[in-house]
This record gives sequence, C-alpha cells and structure tokens, in this order.
Amino acid sequence: MLSPLGESLRRHDPDRFLTTLFAPVERREALVILFAFNHELARAREVTSQSLLALIRLQWWREVVEGEAKPGEISTPLFDLIATGMVERETLLGMIDAREAEVDGHFETLQAWRDWLLAGAGGLAVAAGQALGVRDPQVLHGLRLRGAAYGAAGLLRSRFALARQGFAPWPVDLLEHQGLIPEDAAARPTDAALVPVLSALKAEGAGWLKAARLAPPLPRVARAAALPAILAARDLKRPLDQAPGLRGFGDRFAVTLAALFGRP
Repeated sequence: MLSPLGESLRRHDPDRFLTTLFAPVERREALVILFAFNHELARAREVTSQSLLALIRLQWWREVVEGEAKPGEISTPLFDLIATGMVERETLLGMIDAREAEVDGHFETLQAWRDWLLAGAGGLAVAAGQALGVRDPQVLHGLRLRGAAYGAAGLLRSRFALARQGFAPWPVDLLEHQGLIPEDAAARPTDAALVPVLSALKAEGAGWLKAARLAPPLPRVARAAALPAILAARDLKRPLDQAPGLRGFGDRFAVTLAALFGRP
C-alpha cells in the first residue's frame, strides 16, 4: 500500500519511484520523502516565470532545512529526517543552493554546470545514501557522481521539453564556442551547432559514471540509492539524434538486475 507521497512520486518521478522499491521496507518512505522534496525544489522554477517568486519558494524550504518546523505533507517528515540524524542538513542545503543557481537558467562555465549537478542531483543521491545508513565519505562521493550522471542524462533526455519551457541549461562558454547563446539553444534544440555541446556534456556524464566505479562498493541495503545510475548509463549510450521514448521493459529489467545481483 503506497502512501499519498508515494503515489505522487510514482506520477511525477517514475524513475526514482522505481528505485525506492528496492530499498529496505523500513527505509523506503524516507527515500520517498527525499524525492518528493527534490520535486518541490524543481517546481520552484517550473511554476513561475518570475525569478523572485522562485527564490521565495526555495527560501521557504531553506528555512525548513535550517530547523524551522513548518507543517506540511513533505516539510514535516523532512524536518524529522534531519532532526533524527538520518540525513545531513548540509547535503539538503546544497541541493537548495543548486536550485537557486538554476533560477536564471544560465551557467556561465562548464565548471559551474558541473558544480550545479554535483550539488543538486548528486546531493540527492548522497541524501538517499544517508537515509539508507551510508556514512563512509568515499561511498557517498561515489553516490554523488552517480547522481550527477543521472542528472546530466536526464537533462539530455528531456532537452526538447525543457526547450519548450525556454530552458536551455547548457554551459554558456561551450555555447559561445559554437556561436550560440542560451536563447538560441532553447529556440532551436535541433540546431546542428548544438550537437558538439551536448556531446561534451554527454561525455561528462559518462565520465562521472566511470569515476564512480572506483569508489568502494555500496552496502547491499543501500544499493537503491545508486540505481538511477543504471538508467543514466543506458540513456547516455543512446545517440543524440534518437528521440527519447518512454521507459520500457529493458530499463526496468536493467534496474532490477542491478538491484538484485549487480553493482550499480
């Protein structure tokens, strides 16, 4: 029986919902809370075209994470996760910092883009690992790399939908090298000049996955925190000119195999 938050997660973030099914039952809801929190942070930019309003929404969540209890379906259990020490406050604050950085939609350099994903999607993977009992810094670093790779793959997978929102989160320095500006990338997501930029970012994601394999292995009980990387690896192998389709049996089977027998 799914909680209301679980039902919402299944609709809004089916990839991560799938991975929660492989977490220990007693820790599963903690992951659901974290992923629902991440969804709320993402919505800050999506639900308003005004940067100030997006920042106000994010500031509300910052106050929750910093210790101000605020009643809510997500905020109350999230506050409890922090108060009981299951998840570290600084990890969640890093996720909020990342969402604030994306509000204006521009990342001036490749390094700024890397930092954004390592703190945001990477931070979420770290928080999931913490909720599953991981405390080894090297293991958590491996999770951060896997999470960032999933974030990069997700951007590439959803680039056409993002462009329809006027959002082209690609490093400005790489775009300028191809004679583009972010507005061009959003207006013309199939422009041939954009291909070298996306190829470079695809390589960044693949590099994170490769580096993550050098980290110590995850405890079996925490394997669910790394499973999004299985989907990232599959997505990053797809040609850029291949329109992303819906998740299919192959994706779900790969995640299941990694959860039961492999090393994500």
